[in-house]
Amino acid sequence: MKQFIAFIKKEFRHIMRDNRTLLIILGMPVVEILLFGFAINMEVQDIRVAFYDPTPDAFTTGITERVKQNSYFTYRGDMHSMDDMEESMRKGELDLAVVFQQNFQENLVHSGEAAIQLLSNSSDPNRGSIAVTYATAIIAGFQQEQTELMQIPFQIQAENRMIYNPLMKSSYMFVPGIMGLVLMIICTIMTSVSIVREKERGTMEVLLASPLKQGTMIFAKTIPYMVISFIDFVIILLLSYFILGVPVNGSLLLLFLVAILYITLTLSYGLTVSTLVDKQVNAVIFSAITAMIPVLMLSGMIFPVDNMPQALQAFSAIVPARWFIEAVRKVMIQGLGITMIWKEVLIMFGMTLFLLGVTIAKTKKRLE
Repeated sequence: MKQFIAFIKKEFRHIMRDNRTLLIILGMPVVEILLFGFAINMEVQDIRVAFYDPTPDAFTTGITERVKQNSYFTYRGDMHSMDDMEESMRKGELDLAVVFQQNFQENLVHSGEAAIQLLSNSSDPNRGSIAVTYATAIIAGFQQEQTELMQIPFQIQAENRMIYNPLMKSSYMFVPGIMGLVLMIICTIMTSVSIVREKERGTMEVLLASPLKQGTMIFAKTIPYMVISFIDFVIILLLSYFILGVPVNGSLLLLFLVAILYITLTLSYGLTVSTLVDKQVNAVIFSAITAMIPVLMLSGMIFPVDNMPQALQAFSAIVPARWFIEAVRKVMIQGLGITMIWKEVLIMFGMTLFLLGVTIAKTKKRLE
């Protein structure tokens, strides 16, 4: 029995001495519960809404005020024409547009019927359908109030029009996210393991001592993985288009350029990971944890970033997949051009330069 207890004490001592294992055992549950607790929020909030009312009256003003006062909506102003409304929707500035029929009150009083058109951005089907549901409920409540007040059976017809995804296919939302997740995991793990393998075999010092500059050597090692990763992207894109029916409404060349930039970014992250660990197993574990969880939880792949607390929204800004997924959705689903994704492109480019700089700096220290 004493030997058994001695073995238990010894194992506890080993665990307490291994800071990395202790951090995973005690830290991961805390991180997971906080992320899942705050990031998983199925409510849709901060719905950006605008109104187009060609002939304002008491009824349209009443509906507008009820929508504006609702905590789920964020008022973005009144539009002066349908062209302005469609332009704002195309730029991604609106989630929902409410368009009133001309002479709304006159039609409602004289004929008992009037129409409202609800235009929703359904590139995210869940967000688009819930936004319409919220607005429809507010309109129905207003209709019931006026019917009881005036003792006249009013009928307000709310016509729903889904922009970018009229069939409400969930694949329109998940395909860009899957692209970001798969490329992040594959590129990070492949690159980090490649460099760490050289360290384990003792050949890394030989490579660093070669006539090639360190930046050139690192770039040469990433080229094969960049080609393989781009082939993976093309395979995912072909399956999405021909099997899942996800369209490519924008420029295919622009989509390829965004993918190449993102692949370069994820490979750079893999190189950075390789400078932090010395074993292949540790590289795989570290890459999988730091790549998979943030992409799943904080990139907008599944849960809208706007629904998260401000702290998590700020943290999600350093998740590369967030910007790639937003750019792909804008190009593939919404058919937008480079002028609409310049922010995402610049952020990914800046992240790439930063990670490459960190990698080269840490590699020089190792060589010294």
